[in-house]
Amino acid sequence: MAENLKITLVKSPIGAIPKQRATVVALGLRKIGQEKVFPNNKATLGMVQKVRHLVKVEEI
Repeated sequence: MAENLKITLVKSPIGAIPKQRATVVALGLRKIGQEKVFPNNKATLGMVQKVRHLVKVEEI
């Protein structure tokens, strides 16, 4: 299992429901193509699961 996850915003959250938009903001993703690195833990995986149609996840 990878130590970190690189999360990239690939689709705009404009049409998403408010909870999903808030999750994207909580991840710190503001612009399409922006990437952030997070630890691979249950909290991060739960957030990614909620917005899996808006982000791309890579193990690093």
